[in-house]
This record gives sequence, structure tokens and C-alpha cells, in this order.
Amino acid sequence: MSNYLTSSRVNISLLQEGAAKDLIYLLDKCDGPKVIILDEGLTRPIGLIATYSLLREHDVKEVFILNAGKLSNFREKVKNVIFITRPFLTHMDMICDNIHKENQDDLKQREYHLFFVPTRSLLCEKRLERKGVLGNFVLIEEFRCFLFPLENDLISMEMNDCYKELSLENDPTCLFRVAQAIVSLEDLYGRIGRVTGKGPVVKQVWELVSKICLEPRKANSKANRNYKTIDHLVLIDRSVDLMTPMATQLTFEGLIDELFGIDCCTVELPADKFVSEEDNVNTLTRKKIVLNSNDEIFAETRNKHFNAVLMNLSKRAKHITSEYDENRSGKTVQEMKQLVSRLPYMLALKKQLSTYTTVAGLIKELTDKTSFRDLINIQQELILGIESDKVLPQIEDLISNKFDLITVLRLICMQSAVNSGLKQKTLEYYKREIIQVYGFKHLITMTHLENAGLIKIQANSRSYAVCRRLLNLDVYEMSEVDPDDINYVYGIYAPLSVRLIQHISKSDSKILSDVLPLLPGPIVEHVNSDVDQATNNSFLVDSQKVVLVFFIGGCTFAEISALRFLSSLEDSTIEYVIATTNITNGNSFIKSLLIPEINNSLNK
Repeated sequence: MSNYLTSSRVNISLLQEGAAKDLIYLLDKCDGPKVIILDEGLTRPIGLIATYSLLREHDVKEVFILNAGKLSNFREKVKNVIFITRPFLTHMDMICDNIHKENQDDLKQREYHLFFVPTRSLLCEKRLERKGVLGNFVLIEEFRCFLFPLENDLISMEMNDCYKELSLENDPTCLFRVAQAIVSLEDLYGRIGRVTGKGPVVKQVWELVSKICLEPRKANSKANRNYKTIDHLVLIDRSVDLMTPMATQLTFEGLIDELFGIDCCTVELPADKFVSEEDNVNTLTRKKIVLNSNDEIFAETRNKHFNAVLMNLSKRAKHITSEYDENRSGKTVQEMKQLVSRLPYMLALKKQLSTYTTVAGLIKELTDKTSFRDLINIQQELILGIESDKVLPQIEDLISNKFDLITVLRLICMQSAVNSGLKQKTLEYYKREIIQVYGFKHLITMTHLENAGLIKIQANSRSYAVCRRLLNLDVYEMSEVDPDDINYVYGIYAPLSVRLIQHISKSDSKILSDVLPLLPGPIVEHVNSDVDQATNNSFLVDSQKVVLVFFIGGCTFAEISALRFLSSLEDSTIEYVIATTNITNGNSFIKSLLIPEINNSLNK
């Protein structure tokens, strides 16, 4: 499948190949020409495991997005209509609407099938039955794909509402999905030697994993062969560190996500920025750029501080130009042949360089604005705890000028995090001002943020201040170009979550015994004694240990970059692989907690 997924000790391409094989097996059950109607939220995740050309090989004629109303007119006559969707009741209603509006001839000639991702739902099937369409389905199957491969060290469940479901809706379904995902990884890569977790939900997740493991396993799973690829699993509940997602990421990939949004390794940008002046391109069209390590230039720059990226791109451009000019002048026939053979690679590199230089230019336009620089200054003052235990005049000014509400809320959430809560008087003031300036409907917004734990009343203990000191979270002096610590990903702030993972991986009991009691939720410690410590893939004495970090509730690209930085250190004995329920940032995190009506009004 994808070559870039194979360059890690944990071969992520195995996950991709297994998921593609399972999908094709289900499609082949539907004999004859077929059309797929796909849940919109699954279009890009499914694209990560099965290309359109692969689907065509298995008689898929067209792919449409699931919407209410009559099904689209298909270009070709097909026998099978296959719905592939998450088990959501809203999606069941759309499917019912589709089938109810089909004409009688089509209903007689076509066979309808339904594939749930990742598991079927009795509640959804009851909805279909109540609306009178359950009997129309020839096949109802499960496409048991719990994780989607984003990178050679990164996999995601693409469950963007996980934190909301847990904190606002008291719906633990996503925890069962996480447990199933962990078990599926053990089936593929072998039993995990050791498990450590911290947070309110990690104990429940590990109990679910233990229960699922008692069920019959695949006969060919590596888990049954006592094989070990992953040495240590670290489970991190997002609620342990709500400060980190609120801060603005300053890595290249992090800023792309902050400013433009990345969805399943894809960002959409104005197409007219990527063409020359003579090209006639509609300014409304969008250029889709796939962001992964398949692109050499992006692989080099994605985890760097943005200020270092501009220097890196400039050096690369000069190097490519000089190499091309040098190879052209006064060469023998043999050397010219070598040049010709390298030409496609050099041209591809030049194209990548042009693309990412343009992306960097778009970012620079925004980060050079006074408003952005002021925002970073406010955040850094909060991180350093400079007069942060009161109503901040900077936040007051932003509210009075009706600045972007999500940005204001991120700052208030940061202030709450660094002070282990806000004083009652301070919180009431912020609420009153936001409701007065942005509208009464945002009383619900503030209530949701409180219920989700992002804003709270200050208690007597100041646990964050102690954690900041013990974990060395703020490092004021640092090099953006040649960093020696993870704080560069947020400027002067080292993510609490990653510092915690760093100490857990090293079994630093002195620090952990002081820090862990200050953070919410129980601690999980488990050692699989039946896993033979010698039968892993670390047969070299000095080889790195593989640590799988699983974020429950989402993680940011900056946290991912910080973990990659730790893996890349010369004296590192650990290689980190990251799994997450979803990738988030401060904007998407807060928006996921708002009611749809408010989200829609903010997007206008």
C-alpha cells in the first residue's frame, strides 16, 4: 500500500492493508456493479485505506455523499446500492429518506446494503425498522475499522466528538470503541508488555480491554503467538491536561491546522495562490494538499518551529538550484545519464518546495499581523503566570472590541487552567461581558465549557503551579531553529501531557509520585506477565523501546511533534507511536462543545 507507512518499527501499513482487505471482502459480498453512498464524515478516513482505483477494481462505479432526499441519478445502471456509515440516528433518518423517495422500479431492480463503521447498532436498526425500511436491506454488515493510518507513527479513530460525549452527554460508548481499538492493535502487533494510564476514564478503558480479551480471539492473531511489537502502552485522558489544546501551536503543521484546518492529512487553500498570474483560476476554487511524509520537504519541516521553516525552505531552494546548475555544466555522457535519471526526483522536489513555500507565505501573512502577535504575548504571559489571577485587561479589551469569540474563550480557558480555576468574581465578570457583547445564547456556551471542565471555580489547591514547577513546563530561553527541548512547539511552553508521558516512559518514580496525585483521575498500572519479554522485535541490546501513546479525547499536532522530537534525540532509547481518538486544536476543541445553532452562527 503506502510506502511512507512502513518506515517505523510498528509497521502501520499492516493496519492499512488489513482494513482495505476487510472492506474489499464486504464489497465482494455484493455481486455485480455497485454504488457506494458514504457518510460524509467517513469520506477522507476511508480514502486513507482504499483508493478510488481499488474500489473500481471491485466493481464500484460511483461514490456519493449521504444526504437526505432522493438518491442521485447514477451514470451507470447498478444492481447494488451500499450505504457505509457510522451508527448515528441522524444518518439512519437520511437513509430512510433516500429509500422512501426511490421509485418502485428502482426498488425492485436494486439491492440495498448497509455497512456500519465500526460496529452495528441495535438502536439504529430499530430506527430503520420503525420507519419501515429495514426489510429493504439484503445485507447489514460491520466494517470493523477502528483506527485509520495518518502517518508511519500516527493513527486516529477520527471520533471528533469523543470529549463532548464523555463530558457533556455522559455517553461512554467511545470508551468501548477505544478498548476495541487497543485490542485490534494487539491482534495485529502482539500483546503489549506494560500499560500505564492516568485520568478519569483510563481505568474504565483498561477494564473494557480486559473483558474483550476474554472473548474468543482471531486464531491467526499475533497475540496468541505471544509476540510483542509494542513494549509499553501509555493511556492519557485529555482532561488531565486541558491547558495544552488551548495554546496556539507554533510548529509548521500545527499552524496549518490552527489557521486553515487539517482533515485526515488534507488541507484546502485558495487555489489562486498556487498559480502564476497568467493562469486563469477562479478565486473561489480550493486547492487540496495532502500533508504526509511522502513529501520529503513536508517531512523535513512539519515538526519545526515556524520561524525555522522559512530558513529551511530557503536553504533547500538554494541547494536544489545549485545541484541542478552543477549537474548541467561540463558533464560526461555517464554523468548526464545519471542527471537524467535524477531529473524526475529533482522536479518533484522543486514542485514540493514551491507548494510549501506558498503555504508558509500564507501563514506568514497571518502571523505577521499585530493581532496574532498580541495573542501570542497574552498566552505567554498566562503561561508564565504574570498577574493572571484576576480579570485580564487584555481579555477585557478583546471582548469590548467583539474580537473572535473562540479566541476569547481559549484565553479564558487558559487562564482557568494555569490558575487551577478562576475566582468566582472573575468568572462572573467574564460571563456577564460575553453575554452582553456576543448575545444571551452564549450563556449556554459558558455553561458547556464549565461542565466540560475547561472553566471552573478556583479551589484552595493550586495544583497547576506545582506541576509547572516540577515538570519544568515553561522554559523562557530556547532556540527556535535548533531546539534542545520540547517547549519550542508552543514557544515557551512544554506540553504537560508530553512531559508526563516523558517521565512515565522513563519510569521516573520520584517526579511521578509528586505529580500524579495532583492530576485528575486514577492511575492504571498493569504488566502482562504472560508476555515473554524476550520475544519482541527489540532483539538488539541497545535498540529503542516502542511506546504507544493513546490520547483519549484528542491531541494536537504540536503534542505529536513534541513526541517525535523526543524520539529523535540522539540518546533516546524510546520510539513513540501515537494513537488518538482524534486530532484537535483550540478552535475545533471548543467548537465541538457548542450546540449546532451557535456553531453555525460562528461559521457565517
